[in-house]
Amino acid sequence: MTRIANSVQAQVWNGPLGGHWATHHARYDALVSGLDDALFAGAAIAAGDRVLDVGCGAGATTRTAGRLAAHGHAVGVDISAPLLDRARAATAAAGVTNVAYELGDAQTHRFPAAGYDVVISRGGVMFFADHAAAFRNLGRALRPGGRLAFVCPQPAGPHLEESRALSLFAKLLDAPDAHTVAAQTAMASLSDPARIREVLAGWEKVSVTSVGTEAVWGRDAADAVGFILSRTPGRVVDPVTREALEDTLRPYTTDRSVRLRAAVWLVTAEWSPGVRP
Repeated sequence: MTRIANSVQAQVWNGPLGGHWATHHARYDALVSGLDDALFAGAAIAAGDRVLDVGCGAGATTRTAGRLAAHGHAVGVDISAPLLDRARAATAAAGVTNVAYELGDAQTHRFPAAGYDVVISRGGVMFFADHAAAFRNLGRALRPGGRLAFVCPQPAGPHLEESRALSLFAKLLDAPDAHTVAAQTAMASLSDPARIREVLAGWEKVSVTSVGTEAVWGRDAADAVGFILSRTPGRVVDPVTREALEDTLRPYTTDRSVRLRAAVWLVTAEWSPGVRP
């Protein structure tokens, strides 16, 4: 693996939090699957394209990209070894043969120059140590005029159900551990459209579009609370607090699942070969 620019996130995603995502990868994928239609519409992957999936996690979006690029191929890159182990196993089980994975920090990873037609990311580009440098590195991996499409969170606030509910959760629970704080802080790093445009300086046809979605947190309130609490191993919650947590989610519970409305930015751009590091 090439040099790691963000050692903090490497520790986060190769530690307990990354292990939790790997163990519950199907659940995390279901949580954010509502973003896929917008992401792949923005990416406009053609049958012969070469696709790079940044922060691919357990590879769900990489496999979708591989299916769309039926005569091309898709490569997923991630900083998390546990998640990539899951990605490789799931890809083999699914019989998708034009997909591969690489362990690395996409800010510094040595991608083949002009080796891709499309770069995608479903919530993986917020974790760079230096966003502008990372997007330049990804640009060099694209052919001239190659396409970029990613989704990232909008600013949290009481106008969004997911933000509102998780804020109540935070008030009922003890302070999160340092790794969780590091991940949460990074998640918000591209929430300002002005910041997105700043780090994409030199890219062309930059578009930042608001997309609404529903995040699926569980089958019912008890199931969703159990899942959220499981992200902090060893945490003990008394019955009264647990009931209060479930009450927080009951207003968003249907006969099928707990669904919280949220919003993300869909960002698309084209690489300009005139950009220099």
